[in-house]
Amino acid sequence: MPEDQQTDSCCSHGGDENRHEKRLGWHEYFMSVAHLISRRATCTRGHIGAVLVRDNNILSTGYNGAPSGLPHCNETTCRIYRSTHPDGTVEENCVNTIHAEINAIAQAAKHGVSIKDADIYITASPCIHCLKVLINVGIKTIYYDKPYKIEHISELLRLSGVKLVHIHVGNA
Repeated sequence: MPEDQQTDSCCSHGGDENRHEKRLGWHEYFMSVAHLISRRATCTRGHIGAVLVRDNNILSTGYNGAPSGLPHCNETTCRIYRSTHPDGTVEENCVNTIHAEINAIAQAAKHGVSIKDADIYITASPCIHCLKVLINVGIKTIYYDKPYKIEHISELLRLSGVKLVHIHVGNA
């Protein structure tokens, strides 16, 4: 068959029957994107990625790192502060770092993208501070891969009605 008349095997009707089985579902796709985005993170303690989605379209992304133009933890010293939860557990956070969820929201705002009624995919469940912001911006469903201190956010989730859904991506 001449080169200009060859058909693309992915588009031909007689193609590989297993090809459709390999196609990612929406949850796996968005969580895989979140994992890819997390590779841009500059925090030396954890790489987190977030993707804001509505109607199966990506609205905005974010990863954890310093504000634009400021030194990142991987370039300078990570400045840790400690806070104590009412139950007595101590949490450590970095003064330099903005979390992935907040960066995704900030990017949407910077570019004038409405995130009303959006969902978010995060490589780890949100901290209590990020959850409060996600509630305020109207996120109804949070999809996460790895659990992070879920016991600290369970009461806020219950009171707010925001759904927290575990989505594990095998090879992300």
